[in-house]
Amino acid sequence: MRKLFAVPLALLGAVTLTACAGADSSGENGEVYVYNWGEYIDPETIDMFEEETGIKVIYDEFETNEIMYPKVEAGASKYDVICPSDYMIQKMIENDLLAEINFDNIPNAKKYIGEQYWEQSQGFDPENKYSVPYCWGTVGILYNKTMVDEPVDSWSILWDDKYKDSILMQDSVRDAFMVALKLNGDSMNTLDTAELEAARDLLIEQKPLVQAYVIDQVRDKMIGGEAALGVIYSGEAIFTQRENPDLEYVVPKEGTNVWIDSWVIPKNAPNMSNAEKFIDFMCRPEIAVINFEYITYSTPNEGARELIEDEDIKNSEIAFPDLSKYSNLETYSYLGEEGDQLLNEYWKEVKSN
Repeated sequence: MRKLFAVPLALLGAVTLTACAGADSSGENGEVYVYNWGEYIDPETIDMFEEETGIKVIYDEFETNEIMYPKVEAGASKYDVICPSDYMIQKMIENDLLAEINFDNIPNAKKYIGEQYWEQSQGFDPENKYSVPYCWGTVGILYNKTMVDEPVDSWSILWDDKYKDSILMQDSVRDAFMVALKLNGDSMNTLDTAELEAARDLLIEQKPLVQAYVIDQVRDKMIGGEAALGVIYSGEAIFTQRENPDLEYVVPKEGTNVWIDSWVIPKNAPNMSNAEKFIDFMCRPEIAVINFEYITYSTPNEGARELIEDEDIKNSEIAFPDLSKYSNLETYSYLGEEGDQLLNEYWKEVKSN
């Protein structure tokens, strides 16, 4: 959900970055068209899948859910496997774009994906019919311990004048409004106009303190000591701490977003059987752990977690937090066309003010 950087082509080897490959690219057992975020799978696992199954992977990437959706809705490109985020999966279900998954053909999903992730998925896939959890995480505050004196435990520090021009906010309407809504004690899925307007006003009030609205640049700026505080996704926080030990990540006491990205199969998938084989392969613990170590976003695969050799990562409160310790955690819901339009209008007001 949070991976807005492209895979260097040299790393992909045999993986073909197009959804329009001709018949000559098919393997001995056919092909499977995969549409995923950038830098969100280890290319080695794709090579392993191709070698084992004889199925050719035709691989394409998207940068945001909003770019992915209209392409899938139009049906111009026939994908077999896609990896959207929670609220977008809900939208795709409501618009009858997804096939129900035959879990008899994907036994590794039910065997290794933890029960809590199936329960969390019910917020957007109520009967767990359409999606298989792939990665998950939280949104929190990353701060530099050498630049921030007081304890960081609340979103309110992002409104502290002391850190003017040293605060990084996500350039994302849902994530920015989530911060303000949570600080006000409201749901991040609210459609109450008064609550949204109050969040908008809070973001406008904060804007003079913000150094930049960014996405993946939060990672690089924080590693380089260019800012004191930044809103970041937990998977990115793990990477930044490896590069700069002065960085610390916290989930604020007012609550936050817990997100899930999941594998789904479109209704018009031309290679349904191969899609099921691909998802089942990615749910193997020995494959899931390779992907976890490559992308650093938390895996819901309990078998994979057991295979993590680094005990610090295996027991990391960032990678695998005990969510029962936190209150007011939510997963994004699809707000409907009118809700999205309203939120986007308020976001334009924040950015233009």
